Amino acid sequence: MSELTSAKKRIDARDSVTPMMAQYLSIKEEQDDSLLFYRMGDFYELFFDDAVKAAAALDITLTKRGKHLGQDIPMCGVPVHSHETYLNRLIRKGYRVAVCEQVEDPEDAKKRGSKAVVKREVLRLVTPGTLTEDTLLNARRHNYLVALACVHDEFGLAWADVSTGTFFIQFLTIGEVDAALARLDPGEILVAEPLLKVEELYNILVSLSDRITSLPLQRFDSTNGQRRLEQLFGVATLDSFGSFSRAEVAAAGSLVDYIELTQKGKLPHLNRPERVATGSIMGIDNATRRNLELSQTLSGTQQGSLLSIMDETITGPGARMLATRLSQPLTDFKVIGERLTSVDFLLAAERLRENLRTVLKKCPDMMRSLSRLSLGRGGPRDLAAIRDGLVCAQDVKAMFKDALMEGLVGQKPDGLQAVIHNFGNYGKLVDQLFAALSDELPLNTRDGGFISSMYDTELDEQVALRDKSRKLIVELQAKYGADTGLTALKIKYNKVLGYFIEVPTRQAERIPQNIDKKSQIIYIHRQTLANAVRYTTIELSELESRIAKAADTALALELELFETLVAAVLKNDKAIALAANALAEIDVYAGLATLAERRRYVRPIVDDSSTFHVVRGRHPVVEGALEANGGAFVSNDCRLGNVMAIEDEPGITPSERVWLLTGPNMAGKSTFLRQNALIIVMAQMGSFVPAQTAHIGIVDNLFSRVGAADDLARGRSTFMVEMVETASILNQAGSRAFVILDEIGRGTATYDGLSIAWAVVEYLHNKNKCRALFATHYHELTALTTSLDKLRCYTMRVKDWKDDVVFLHEVKVGAADRSYGIHVGKLAGLPETVVIRANEVLQTLETDQVSSNLQDLTEDLPLFKGAVEIEKTGSAVRSLQDDLIEKAIKEISPDEMSPREALEFVYLLKNLSNGDM
Repeated sequence: MSELTSAKKRIDARDSVTPMMAQYLSIKEEQDDSLLFYRMGDFYELFFDDAVKAAAALDITLTKRGKHLGQDIPMCGVPVHSHETYLNRLIRKGYRVAVCEQVEDPEDAKKRGSKAVVKREVLRLVTPGTLTEDTLLNARRHNYLVALACVHDEFGLAWADVSTGTFFIQFLTIGEVDAALARLDPGEILVAEPLLKVEELYNILVSLSDRITSLPLQRFDSTNGQRRLEQLFGVATLDSFGSFSRAEVAAAGSLVDYIELTQKGKLPHLNRPERVATGSIMGIDNATRRNLELSQTLSGTQQGSLLSIMDETITGPGARMLATRLSQPLTDFKVIGERLTSVDFLLAAERLRENLRTVLKKCPDMMRSLSRLSLGRGGPRDLAAIRDGLVCAQDVKAMFKDALMEGLVGQKPDGLQAVIHNFGNYGKLVDQLFAALSDELPLNTRDGGFISSMYDTELDEQVALRDKSRKLIVELQAKYGADTGLTALKIKYNKVLGYFIEVPTRQAERIPQNIDKKSQIIYIHRQTLANAVRYTTIELSELESRIAKAADTALALELELFETLVAAVLKNDKAIALAANALAEIDVYAGLATLAERRRYVRPIVDDSSTFHVVRGRHPVVEGALEANGGAFVSNDCRLGNVMAIEDEPGITPSERVWLLTGPNMAGKSTFLRQNALIIVMAQMGSFVPAQTAHIGIVDNLFSRVGAADDLARGRSTFMVEMVETASILNQAGSRAFVILDEIGRGTATYDGLSIAWAVVEYLHNKNKCRALFATHYHELTALTTSLDKLRCYTMRVKDWKDDVVFLHEVKVGAADRSYGIHVGKLAGLPETVVIRANEVLQTLETDQVSSNLQDLTEDLPLFKGAVEIEKTGSAVRSLQDDLIEKAIKEISPDEMSPREALEFVYLLKNLSNGDM
C-alpha cells in the first residue's frame, strides 16, 4: 500500500491532519494518475510517492518535510523559474504532471485567520500530447495528440498539434491503423479501453504502450462529440467541414474533450478539422517506413535519414510542414503537379528565392505563439512574434509583387497565387503592436516593463511615480549617511521586510536611539543579524508605501493592456493562422528549390499511368554521404510498367512489371531497391528527384521488405518477422502498389526458402500485378522468366580481378552466374585456410554428383580433423585453377564481346594460369 493511499484512508477515518496536508491530499486524490506539482512560494513541491518517483527520475535529492500522522513525509521540489526543464525530463520518461498553482495572495489568506491555507487549484495537466512551451518541444517537428475511435467496426482517427492548432480527421479500416499511426508518430494516443482488447490491434498498441492513454468508452460517444465540435466552431452542423462517419466524429470529439480536460476548461486555437480523404495519401506501413529510413534511421537518429538530406528549410514551421509532406506523399497527380510547379518557379527565380530565404530567417514561429496566447499561457514575446511574423508575411508578399513588376519572374503559378493570397493585410494590428510593445521584452508578463512609454498616459504617470520614488530612495540613503556619518549605511530591499536601513554590527552603536541635538530622525530597530543591524524610519515606510502602490498600479495597468492586445490578436486568429501556414509553405518550396539546385535534382513527370521509368537514378542519402567524403555515386536506370524498348539494351521489353535482381552482397542491390522507393516518395510529396529523368505513374501503396531483424519482445524470430511482413505485403498490394523485396526466404533451409521465394514472385506477378523489384541470391528463380511474361532478370555488374572482386554497382540485363559469397568472406577477413576450403566445398557441391561426394567432404572437413595445412592444399588449388579456366572458356560468348572485354579476358586467363585467383 502506498503512503498516499494510507494517508487517504486515515483521513477518511477522520484522523487529524494539518490544514495544508488536508488540502494537498484532497487535490492529489483528483489527480491520482499524475505527479502533482504543488506550488509553495518559489518552488513546486512533491510529496509522498510522487516525491520518490520524481527524485529518482530527475536525479534530485529526496528529503523530508515534518511528519504526517507520525510518519516522515518524503519530499522533493523544483524551482518555479526553471520548472520547464524538469517537466521536460518527466514527460520524456512517460509521466503526466498536474500543475497546482496558488490562486490567492498569501496576505489575503492571512485575513481569514492565522491557520488559513492559501487557495490552490490545478490549472493544467501536462501530458506528452498537449505540450505548448518551446522548451518542451522540438521546433522542427509536430507533436501530435491522436485519438482512435471505433463505432460498429468502423474506425476514425483524429489528430491535432495543440501547439500549432492543426486538426485533421480520417476514416480508417482496421488494417490501416498501423500505417496511420506510424505516419503521424504521435506524442500521445487516446484509445477507448475496449480497443486495447481487440486482437487485430493488440500488437500495434502494445508496441506503442508508452504513448497510450486509455479512456472510458463514454469519452468516445459520437453524439456528444458532434455537439462538442459544433459548439467549438460555432456551427449548426458539421456538414460544411465534410461528410464524417460516426467513428470520425467520436475520435474528434474525444480529442477536443481531452484537450479541454488537460487545459482545465481552456481551449487553444484549433483550425477547423480537415478531412483526409480515403486513398489521398500513399499508404506506407510501419515496416516500410522503418526500412526506408524516411524520417529517422534504424538506430533512431534523424541524421542519415531522407529527411535530414532534404531539409533545406529555414523556419520551424517550414521544417514541420516538410516532415509532414514527406511522411504522407499524395496520390492526386494534379495536386502533386501544382507543388512541383511552385518548386520549379522558385528554382528558376534564383534572386527572388534568395531574398525570400533572407526574410524567412527573421520569421518567428507565429503558430506556437498564437496557441500559447489562446490558452492564456503566452507572454509579451509571443505578441512580438505575431507582430514580426506578420511583418515577414507582408515583406514576402511585396517581394513577389516587385519581382513580377520588374520582369524578374513570369506569372506566378496558381498554387503560389493561393499561398500568397493567404498573407492578407494586417497593417493596423501590426502598427498597434509596434506602438504598444517596448524594445526589450521580459519572458513573463508578471515581470512588467513590456509596454512602451507614451502608449498609455495613465501607465506613464504611474511608472514615473514609481521610478521617481526609487530615485528618492537613493537620496534618502545619502541623507541618512550624512545624518549618522556612516558611509557603510545602505538602504536595501527584500520581499519579507520591504525597504530597510542596514549598517554593519560594529557601527550600530552610532545610530541615534532617540531624537537628540544632532539628529531629528527616529531610527526604528527592525532586525539584528550576525553581521548587520537593520532599521527603518517613518519617512522610509511612507516612501515604501508610495513605491509599492505605484509599482502595483503600473503592473496592473500593463496586465490590462496586455489582455487588450491579446484580444486584438485572437480576434484575427484564423487569418493569422493562414498567414503562418503560407509562410511555412513558401519556406518548403524555397527549400526544395534550393535542394534541387545544390544536388542536381530534376522535376519528375507524375501522372495516372502505370509507368515507372527512372534514368540514371541515385540514392539521395548514400549520394550525399559519398559526396561529403569526395566520392561519387554510380547511377542506374529502372524501367517498369509500359515503357519503350531501348535500342542499346535489346533485352528490355515494352512491358516489364517485375524485376528479378541477382548479384552478390555488397554489389548494391539493397541500395538500388531503396533508391527507387525513395524517388517515388520524393516525387509524390512534391519534390524534385535525384535522376536524369523520371516518369512515375501514381503509387497508392509502397511496400518494402529489406534487411533482417528479430522481434524478441513478441516472441518472433528474424525469419518470422520476415514472413509476417511479406504476408502483409502480399495481402495488401494492389495493381497501383510498388513493392521492393530483398532476400525473401534466406532465413530458413535452402529448399524451403527457395520454394517460398518462388511462390512469392509468382504471386506478385499473377495476383498482385503490381510493380516490384525482387532481389535474391536464388539463381534458380531466373527460370521463372519462361512462364511469367512480365518478369525480367537483371543483375549487378561484378569484375574478378587478381583473386579480388570489384563491385561496379551497375545494373544490367541478365542474371548472376554465382553469388561471390566466398570472395566477400575473404574481404571480411576470413582465415585463408577457410577461404581455400570453402572453394573446394563449393566446387564439389556444384558438380552433378553432390550427394556422392558429401561423405568425402565430411571426412576431410577441418571441423572434424583440425585445421588444414596450406602446403597440403597445393594440388587442390592447381585442380581448382584448371577448373576455373575451363569454366571461364565455356561461359564466354566471343560474338558479344567488345575488343576491350576480349583483352580483359586474355588477362584473366593469364592470371588464372599463374595462380592469381
